[in-house]
Amino acid sequence: MDLRHLRYFLHVAEELHFGRAAQRLGMSQPPLSQQIRALEEELGARLFERTSRRVRLTEAGRRFLPEARQALAQAERAVQVARLAHRGELGRLALGFTASAPFVARVADALYRYRQSHPQVELALQELGRDAQIARIERGELDMGIIRTFEPPLLPAGMAFECLVQEEMLLAVRQDHPLARCEADPAIADLAGVPLVLYNAANGAGFNEHFFALCEQAGFRPSVALEASSFATLLGLVAAGFGPTVLAQSLARLQMDNLVLRSLSVPVMSRLWMIHKHELSPTAQAFRDTMAASGERL
Repeated sequence: MDLRHLRYFLHVAEELHFGRAAQRLGMSQPPLSQQIRALEEELGARLFERTSRRVRLTEAGRRFLPEARQALAQAERAVQVARLAHRGELGRLALGFTASAPFVARVADALYRYRQSHPQVELALQELGRDAQIARIERGELDMGIIRTFEPPLLPAGMAFECLVQEEMLLAVRQDHPLARCEADPAIADLAGVPLVLYNAANGAGFNEHFFALCEQAGFRPSVALEASSFATLLGLVAAGFGPTVLAQSLARLQMDNLVLRSLSVPVMSRLWMIHKHELSPTAQAFRDTMAASGERL
């Protein structure tokens, strides 16, 4: 059934006058009458009783009227849904992120602005390590990911990366630790023989590997006292005196009374990367655009 026929029927049903209905539709009366007759023939039922003096709905027409209104409204809704989905304003965005990502101003700003500008998008966030994010993006379970590594990430074919932030790594120590009181900025070599607290291997993938390599370049293998599964636990263990840790500068806002943050004598820089497939969904493209705009603002 042609949706135009439903629209023509509704106008005539509302006006109960073919001339006025035609005027509203911006057409002449004879073609409108022909379209109504074509609809009645398709339905096999008369919708209007016509006389020289009046037009009124038949019983079939009265029954058909609410159904026609509903059908047109649903068709208009379908068009609107398709347009919103095409623009990335409707749908779902599955985003993976490393634990430190929400503390980075650019990422936090992008997430806030995306939620404000795309309220009809279901935003599914998952805190995951680097390898898990890459695997889930490759399988199509995530649209995008935000990971932290020191070097550009090695990704499967069909995936791309973009650098969001480069920032210095800091040494976090308890305030009564010798490394907290030394005058000069500590060096990686100063951590030789010092028990350390690190993020666990799965979530710290990338950072741990690079940090171990830096220690080996300085001539020692790091001593890991404990591994933590969350930043809150990591900082709590450092504050409890289990050993120093190394964390991104953006995490400096997580202040604890008895912790001291020290710059390293030779800066160690880490980078936050946004990873995704080359072909983005509309919702993912909209988030990428929002992230780009956040970079221009900050």
